[in-house]
Amino acid sequence: MRAAGQDQSSRATPRLLTLQRHLSCPESSGQEPEDSLLTIHVLDTASGLPIPGLCLHLSQLEDLSQQWTELRKSYTDADGHCPRLLRTGQMKPGTYKLSFDTEGYWKERGQESFYPYVEIVFTIINETQKFHLPLLLSPWSYTTYRGS
Repeated sequence: MRAAGQDQSSRATPRLLTLQRHLSCPESSGQEPEDSLLTIHVLDTASGLPIPGLCLHLSQLEDLSQQWTELRKSYTDADGHCPRLLRTGQMKPGTYKLSFDTEGYWKERGQESFYPYVEIVFTIINETQKFHLPLLLSPWSYTTYRGS
C-alpha cells in the first residue's frame, strides 16, 4: 500500500510545481506588459495547468444607471494570462466585473461542472495601483483573491 501512495505522490509533484510556478506574480516575471494595471491568471487546479483560450468579459458599473457596460471581451493566452485588460489611463475608480465562460472550457474537455460561469466583482479606488486577480478553477469550485 505504501508504494501506491508514493506513486500517487510522485505523479502529483509535477502538477504542484506547475501550479506554484504559475502563481508567481506576473509583474515580476515579465509575463505581463508594464502598462497593464489589471492582470489576471486563470489556472485549472485539477490539472495544475494554466487555462488557455478562456473567454472573459470585463465590464464597469455605471454610477448613474447602475448598469454594466462591457469594456472588453478577450481570451486568456497560452499561459492563462490576459494581457492589457486595462492600461494606464483607462482605469478609473469604480466597480468592475470579470465574467469567465467556465462552462465552455469544461464542455470542451468533456467534463461536467457545477458553475457555468464565474463572475468576480471588485472595486478600484486608486487607479494608479496595480491589481492582480488570480482565478483558481476546478469543475466543482473556484477561488479568487487580490494578488500583488
